[in-house]
Amino acid sequence: MIRAAIAVVLGLLLLSGCAAAPEQTPAATVPAAVEIPAIGARSSLVPLGLNEDGTVEVPPVATPGQAGWYSLGPAPGERGPAVILGHVDGNRQQGIFSRLHELAPGDRVSVSHVDGSRSGFVVTRVVRVPKGEFPTAEVYGDTAGPELRLITCGGVFDRAARSYRDNIIVFAVLA
Repeated sequence: MIRAAIAVVLGLLLLSGCAAAPEQTPAATVPAAVEIPAIGARSSLVPLGLNEDGTVEVPPVATPGQAGWYSLGPAPGERGPAVILGHVDGNRQQGIFSRLHELAPGDRVSVSHVDGSRSGFVVTRVVRVPKGEFPTAEVYGDTAGPELRLITCGGVFDRAARSYRDNIIVFAVLA
């Protein structure tokens, strides 16, 4: 229950640009890479935290093929929703999650860890939501077991805001 409350508050703060750090992840479960065969995506994972202004870090846009794991939440394979973020594009190149919207229920996602272990996940659903309607409780709320969220931008690119209007969110459960 407490983890759910922390996750909901963290998600709300993520949207408003502020957040606080939850519990630390044991070193053995730290994820090293993500692989999504159905869309030909593979990347090492960089740890992501918070920017100075309290917003959640994203991988460097100059290297859009790089994915990152939100290290202040659960690690993939731990109880709760682990979050991996990646760009749809950047620096005039396709991003690691350029085809994330193509995933479908039943597709597989594999996360390898620094200790050599792997966590396999099965996609249960893919949603596209306006950024202003981000489903914080669904993404960050407590779960009965290990789950994974893959998040990128999507939809129409707003040139004035220099940002996409929507988010693509993939929900997956431990296989």
